[in-house]
Amino acid sequence: MALLETWRNLAYGNGLNDKEKERLWNGYFAVEKGIYEQLLSDPSQVVTGTVKELAEKYGTEVLVMTGFLDGINESLKGYENPIDTMEEDTEVKIEIDPEKLYYNMVEAKAEWLYGLPQWDSILSEERRKELYKQQKASGTIRKEKKIFPNDPCPCGSGKKYKKCCGKNK
Repeated sequence: MALLETWRNLAYGNGLNDKEKERLWNGYFAVEKGIYEQLLSDPSQVVTGTVKELAEKYGTEVLVMTGFLDGINESLKGYENPIDTMEEDTEVKIEIDPEKLYYNMVEAKAEWLYGLPQWDSILSEERRKELYKQQKASGTIRKEKKIFPNDPCPCGSGKKYKKCCGKNK
C-alpha cells in the first residue's frame, strides 16, 4: 500500500477513536508548524531528498512527513510530487511558491500557519491582506439582482424590461 493511502486511512479512517484522532492531529499540527517555520525562514531554499530522509531531517515519522507532503503539494513552484505513489525511497522536492502557499493556508483555515511571524519578511502585510481577501472572495457566491418586468431594461434602452429584452421570456 502506498504511503499516502496508509496516511489517509490512519488520519481519516475509522481505526481510531475520537481521542486518538485528536492526539494524532494535534501531534501532526505541531510537526507541520515546525517544518513550516524552518521552510519559511529561507523561502528560496529547495529541499530535496527521499521521503524517509526528509522525515529524519525534520524529526518526524515517515507517515507524518507523507501527510505534510500531501498538504504542501499544491503550493509548490510549477510541479507536484508523485504523492499518490510515494514510498519511503521516493525522491521529492519542496520548492515553495510563497503566494500560493499563503493562499492555500488561508483556504485551509490554518491560522497557526498563515499567522507565523516568518511571513513578515516574505510577503508585505498589504500583499497578505490581498491574498486573504482573494481567497475568501473565491468561495463567495453572489446572486445577481433580479430584474422585474417593470424595471428599466439593463441594456440601457430606457424602456421597461418587459417591453425590451424581457419581451420574449
